[in-house]
Amino acid sequence: TILITTAGIYALDSKGRVIDFRFKPDPEWAAQTILNIQRGQITDELNQILTNLKGKGYKRLAFEDSGLAEEVGLRFGLKTETSGASKVVSRFKEDLCESTVKLGLFRDVEACREYAHNVAVLLAEKTVTRETQKRDLHAIQIIRTIDDLDKTINLLSGRVREWYGLHFPELDRLLEKHETYLRLITDLGSRQNMTVETLKSVGLPAEEAEIIAGKARTSMGSPANPEDMALLQELCRETLELCRCRRRMEDFLKSLMAEVAPNITSILGPLLSARLISIAGSLERLAKMPASTVQVLGAEKALFRSLRTGTKPPKHGVIFQYQPLHSAPKWLRGKIARALSSKISIASRIDAFGGEFIGETMRDDLERKIMDIRKECRPPKQ
Repeated sequence: TILITTAGIYALDSKGRVIDFRFKPDPEWAAQTILNIQRGQITDELNQILTNLKGKGYKRLAFEDSGLAEEVGLRFGLKTETSGASKVVSRFKEDLCESTVKLGLFRDVEACREYAHNVAVLLAEKTVTRETQKRDLHAIQIIRTIDDLDKTINLLSGRVREWYGLHFPELDRLLEKHETYLRLITDLGSRQNMTVETLKSVGLPAEEAEIIAGKARTSMGSPANPEDMALLQELCRETLELCRCRRRMEDFLKSLMAEVAPNITSILGPLLSARLISIAGSLERLAKMPASTVQVLGAEKALFRSLRTGTKPPKHGVIFQYQPLHSAPKWLRGKIARALSSKISIASRIDAFGGEFIGETMRDDLERKIMDIRKECRPPKQ
């Protein structure tokens, strides 16, 4: 049995006796060795032990980690298995410090425990550092920030429309886009300043400028107090800055998603891809999910309600924002959602585990599949 511990690497025979080991009195080495082996690497020290054991005629080895067992079996041509919590392994772990003292690696048990503690602390620090360096986690934070900014911008824009509506109520129906509405108040202020010329100077089309100027002349709103208007304009400027911040976030997210998950992004676009990864928790978690789970991500409430009450389960979750699915007739959405989630599942595994870029091919295949579904599936009889 091969054991990777906080106090080195040990090979035990069937009776639990140490037949080979590698140890350095440096906690940094031990922590890095554990991390490297967890990532699937066969370190130099582990390689030396395995080579020695093979040379001595050992043909079957046991490991605690199934992935490591498989890798060693393929590379060294040995029969490997997963040991689990055997009595030999459990006893050695319980008496680890006593065993290492007998081997002369530590002067006493306390020194061993201090060493193991230092290794555990370093291991935790390295694990946290590695996790925070994952770029998909940054993408998750950005898409969540964008969603928060959208809520804040909509909330503040609604407040501005109510407030400015006391002075010029007709403008609310004439300008649907929040950013244009905010910019107009910031640049021109009172409705008395809204002439055809000034409105055109801030970028409005001539026809729209004439309509707004006409309504401004005949508005039923109350006169504007200069102090109120100055405060309202300040609120508009701050909200416009949030709009600019959101655009910068979105631009950065586009480039980040092309780096983090190019295949998924090619299929769904950067925002929806990031939102899907955000709901999953990470790109790696998304890659480990079956297509059926990917299909309903974001619809957990509806799914649990269907399980509780026996109603029909949801056909799709956040992937409903995918335009060809969103615009499809209701009777086609289930089939399209299944086809889409299957492609996403494959693409996420390629992105998570270092495969090549085939996003354009996958997107073309999906589009053809959706066209076939539209042709083959007829509407249900009424």
